Amino acid sequence: MADPIQIRMGGYGPPTTTHSRALKFIGDRLEEQFGDGVDVKYIWNIMDFGYRADEIMWLTECGILTMSYQSTSYLTERVPELEFVDLPFLFADLNEARTAFDGPLGRYLDERIEAGYNFRMLGYFENGFRHISNKLRPIHLPGDLKDMKIRMLPSDMHVRTFELLGAEPLRMDLTEAIEQVVNGTLDAQENPLANTVTYGVHKYHPHHTLSGHFYLSRGVYGHRETVDGWPEEFRTAVRDAVQAATAYQRELAVAEEDISQQALVDEGCETVELTDAERAAFRAIVAPLYDDARARFGDTMFDLLKG
Repeated sequence: MADPIQIRMGGYGPPTTTHSRALKFIGDRLEEQFGDGVDVKYIWNIMDFGYRADEIMWLTECGILTMSYQSTSYLTERVPELEFVDLPFLFADLNEARTAFDGPLGRYLDERIEAGYNFRMLGYFENGFRHISNKLRPIHLPGDLKDMKIRMLPSDMHVRTFELLGAEPLRMDLTEAIEQVVNGTLDAQENPLANTVTYGVHKYHPHHTLSGHFYLSRGVYGHRETVDGWPEEFRTAVRDAVQAATAYQRELAVAEEDISQQALVDEGCETVELTDAERAAFRAIVAPLYDDARARFGDTMFDLLKG
């Protein structure tokens, strides 16, 4: 009897998050289909073992993890094309963003990621629209961000966005960011509401602005040699399971966003919903980034965005 195919799936959140539940969905689907022919193990949160969240990439590249997820913004240094999807206010709504990542733009990004990393791209979970939280004051207009120290993902596009908005963006890993939120040295951060609540930031930041300034996906990555070495039937089953899990995760994410918004209310936080005029003020200030993107990437990325 052949040894079972071993899969070690990892992430950087508790087992209750939508992304962890999506990993479990994949594992359950494979176990249903292959029974004892597959052995699935989960490392829900690598930070519990002393790793930084961004270290999940090399854990997957070297094969310690078989599969993982990570926000695509962490990959921009080696895959500059991913900065395009980090443009502020690029997508009008969830449907537009999902269509882009499920279509020609997503396939193009797959190729670029695989050229830059020892990965096989398996899909894109949803991280969603990001909103600003802070400990200082309500944010209605860009001027309210002046000199505010705000944590950023390691994306030049994100940093340039908040520099234009007048803040003081600081690149740091999630582990460090949470520490600085708790000890009060960090004024602000930006995340989907679900992340803000999951990591307990709302207990320290009373002010929340539903800015929706960036939309992020969390790519689903497989260790290249492992994925390529699977029998074709199993490889196809994994891809099908990831596709089904993505649809499941996206539904969970929408529901979790509503639950998280209620958690802000329960904590006594103030939530600002931008008016059309306020949102337009943010868009106007970051507009030069679109000219820069067209100069860097030409029309290719914009054409792919249209499908």
